Amino acid sequence: MPAPGAGGGRGAGEMTAGRRGGTSGGTSGGGISGGRRLPRQRLRSAKPRSQSSRAWLERQLNDPYVAAARREGYRSRAAYKLTEIDARFHILRPGRRVVDLGAAPGGWAQVAAEAVRSAEGPGSQVGQVVAIDLLPVEPIPGVELIQLDFMDPAAPDRLRHMLRGHRADVVLSDMAAQGTGHTRTDHLRIVGLAEAAAEFACEVLEAGGAFVCKVFQGGSERALLDVLKRAFATVKHVKPPASRVESAEMYVVATGFRGVEGKAPR
Repeated sequence: MPAPGAGGGRGAGEMTAGRRGGTSGGTSGGGISGGRRLPRQRLRSAKPRSQSSRAWLERQLNDPYVAAARREGYRSRAAYKLTEIDARFHILRPGRRVVDLGAAPGGWAQVAAEAVRSAEGPGSQVGQVVAIDLLPVEPIPGVELIQLDFMDPAAPDRLRHMLRGHRADVVLSDMAAQGTGHTRTDHLRIVGLAEAAAEFACEVLEAGGAFVCKVFQGGSERALLDVLKRAFATVKHVKPPASRVESAEMYVVATGFRGVEGKAPR
């Protein structure tokens, strides 16, 4: 559920009942693994519901990503957005240090922990995942969690000091602000979160690092893109297949961090 400021990255429509335990399964292939098209289901309930509520519930029942998340133990269908992005850009590798901004309910953190092997024993290929959200997140093996609004002035330093070497290899942001019902206002709030995430990424990333961030189509993110194009070798817009067609969300994927003007990366 989105929350004011920098709350949960995945909303109620993204959440599932699944809970993934360990980190032995692979997700680098992207997409839904082992899924097949099932007959369309209709909601059967004696409880009176509004038309919009019934439509939402039926969409959940017939969403193959929701079904796959339940089957494979992910906490949200949004996990597949990250697996699909990673299948294309290969940003999550064993041993990497990852920060997940707006982590609730934990789907992206689960995917990251599997890919970087942060739940495994000591070794050179064991990564680290640090995740933050305003909402509580149930423990995830291999993930260090903070319950704090990322827009809190203390949040960036808290995250930085939790990271090995105080640096990261990947910064992920699926943050979303509480909707107001006014499209333009909501878009500007999302852009504000994206800009804050990008500023943090430019402060903590190692040379060659990557940044993935949710944005919405609306044309107000030009300043953000200008900053990223100066700081990264490659910047692309991506709409992974798991992102619903009717949603205006897209993701900016920036790779090959080379530092900001006047300050080279470590």
